[in-house]
Amino acid sequence: MPENRSVWRDARRYLWPSAIVVPLLPFVSYGIVDRTGLQGWWWLTPGVVFVLIPVIDIFGGDDVGNPPEDVAKALQSDRYYRWLTYLYLPLQLAGLVLGAWQWAGGGLGWAGRLGVLVTVGAVNGIAINAAHELGHKREDAERWLSKIALAPTGYGHFYVEHNRGHHSRVATPEDPASSRLGESFWRFWPRTVLGSLRSAWHLETSRFRLRHRNPWTVRNDVLNAWAMTVVLFAVLTSAYGMIVLPFLIVQAVIGFSFLEVVNYLEHYGLRRQRSGGDTGRYERVDEQHSWNSNRLITNIFLYQLQRHSDHHANPIRRYQILRTFDTSPQLPAGYATMIVLALFPPIWRRIMDPMVIAHYDGDVDLANVHEPARARLTARVKMAR
Repeated sequence: MPENRSVWRDARRYLWPSAIVVPLLPFVSYGIVDRTGLQGWWWLTPGVVFVLIPVIDIFGGDDVGNPPEDVAKALQSDRYYRWLTYLYLPLQLAGLVLGAWQWAGGGLGWAGRLGVLVTVGAVNGIAINAAHELGHKREDAERWLSKIALAPTGYGHFYVEHNRGHHSRVATPEDPASSRLGESFWRFWPRTVLGSLRSAWHLETSRFRLRHRNPWTVRNDVLNAWAMTVVLFAVLTSAYGMIVLPFLIVQAVIGFSFLEVVNYLEHYGLRRQRSGGDTGRYERVDEQHSWNSNRLITNIFLYQLQRHSDHHANPIRRYQILRTFDTSPQLPAGYATMIVLALFPPIWRRIMDPMVIAHYDGDVDLANVHEPARARLTARVKMAR
């Protein structure tokens, strides 16, 4: 029997602010280091993200509930949820300033410097998730906020490539952001970083050329997003000196690598099939073309990014009403855990390759395969039979 709109309540309503805990952590680290002098506390943020959250995820369990459709419209328009994404941005930018200040004059040793780098990089990497949520919306203000959130990582072209490239090519060999069965993250990283950059530039310049206009303009969404990064880095370099430039560059690489490792696990080995052979049209994107996770804690921290299938089917649907489907392939753990596993290819392959093969009932040819690994994967299937 369907739930009644008048009695349904979002049980997680007051858990969603947990998403802004991560950008607050650098300030906690600074306070503790300032009082104790123990620079190891600059590793608090990566400790929480990569150790504490995965452990809590185990005990937090899964959330398989979906909001009733008759309340979805009201839930979608509730501005409380929007402000929780907006709040991430000022904290993110303040954390970047804090990191630059500490790098330039905080008297940090090597442990402290590395901690600040990873901390700020992780915060800005997770900020790309906030940018992802905002960039899909129809409101111009939210789209500009998306570009601002991307500025610290220099990944403004993601705004173009993700919305107009990845969403149309997802789970196909043509998509640089869809990882292939048997492909390690370390092979995927240069392919997706360079491929996404080329794709974004091609998509945006093609848009201008179709209108017979010059793409070298501030209206170009790649250029104006990159300009935000240039201005931001220039201001911080002017304020703290050239010494912060290596810090800004390295934290940006850490940040966008955080995004790309999430891309890696979201569609690993999954492939949309063509109708009429290799030259036919790809089937419509559905819930079987993304790896999902119902882990409650990670979903709260990541604006429900793990309900990725519904996001691809309904990109403008806000995070609070994304649904889970029984037919979606499920990861064995939440994103926080899977990110760590992806960094170690032998462990990743041992866990995920059998899951992809099982998803296609042992037919490797149906998967999105990394060609150098095809023979090994085919032999593995034959041995298992």
